Amino acid sequence: MGLHVWCQDEAGPYQAVPQPGASWQPAGHPARQPHEYIRGGTAKLLTLFRPATGEVRAEQVGSAPNTVLHPWLMGELAAILATGPPAPQPALPGTRWIDWLLPDHDLPLPLDALPPLRLLLVWDNLAGHHTPSMVHWCLERGILPLYTPIAGSWLNMAESVQRIIVRRALDGQHPERAQQLMEWLAEAVRGWNTDPTPFVWGGRRAARRQRARERRYAQGGSGAYTRRPLSRRTHPHRNGYAHAK
Repeated sequence: MGLHVWCQDEAGPYQAVPQPGASWQPAGHPARQPHEYIRGGTAKLLTLFRPATGEVRAEQVGSAPNTVLHPWLMGELAAILATGPPAPQPALPGTRWIDWLLPDHDLPLPLDALPPLRLLLVWDNLAGHHTPSMVHWCLERGILPLYTPIAGSWLNMAESVQRIIVRRALDGQHPERAQQLMEWLAEAVRGWNTDPTPFVWGGRRAARRQRARERRYAQGGSGAYTRRPLSRRTHPHRNGYAHAK
């Protein structure tokens, strides 16, 4: 409908210590990590992810207080708005502020003072994400923050792509310095963006899960199910009585 949807999250901190996980090694020669090491600091990954295209905008930092996160996020969002399409005119259903607000909404600005809605920002329900100055900055530019509910951070797709990037960067490796962590994370982000993967809710995987649920609950209405197909055969030592295996 002409609205950009971006997800934001901060991943980490990740320690500069031997990391568990798979690595590319010749068969019979597994990677070995030292059992004695010096902790070399930590790094975090600030991430903006657009599910529709798979594009990732990221920054590697030592820590992510509001004084670090907010300026970076403002700069990235401003760049996205500068290069993105203008708001649809006239506003279509689903592209208006009122379409996304509850009847008892408590926006700090009146609706008639807001510019056309252009971008939806999905992020976690942390106190720092409700900072008035940050919220005002977003609203004044047509950005509506959408907060995931408590215990619902899995709804933020940025977390999904972060897990993929971090595995690619760190699994089975031994970074010795925080700067090394940041460099490897940056390389993994650049590699991802060379061939990004769009994310969608549902799709073939969801259809497979739905079919599996239908098969599972089709067995006599019971919630119990088996991972093996049922067959009937006669046991040689039970007088011909058939049993299921």
